[in-house]
Amino acid sequence: MAPSLPDRAAALIDRPVIAAFTTLQPDGSPHTTPVWIGRDGDELLVNTASGRVKTRNVERDPRVAICLVDPLDPLNVVALEGTVVDVTTIGADELIDALSFKYTGNPTFGAHQPGRHRLTLRIRCDRLLLP
Repeated sequence: MAPSLPDRAAALIDRPVIAAFTTLQPDGSPHTTPVWIGRDGDELLVNTASGRVKTRNVERDPRVAICLVDPLDPLNVVALEGTVVDVTTIGADELIDALSFKYTGNPTFGAHQPGRHRLTLRIRCDRLLLP
């Protein structure tokens, strides 16, 4: 059974804190990128675009790691290991706009690229690592 997120972890995730998102390359090495992150209950949501390295990585191996460090309190940390349980275009444009508002105050994401589809990665927390 997946662990539920403690209130303090959910509160940090709900703030506009950039997350370090790690996927696994074909050779097993880590690939880490900064991402905007959202939450649906205890599942985390990352929005990306088709064709990106992280997209190809999770389609091949759904194991990921996520880490957020509170910029106002470096002892307030959320780190977890998880599994991407769904990759979908459904609702992905709406999610990137919601994340744009959360992180920038802009109601729409301004960096849409023609021909690239937005994707939502839904992540189940398998192991929560809290200090």
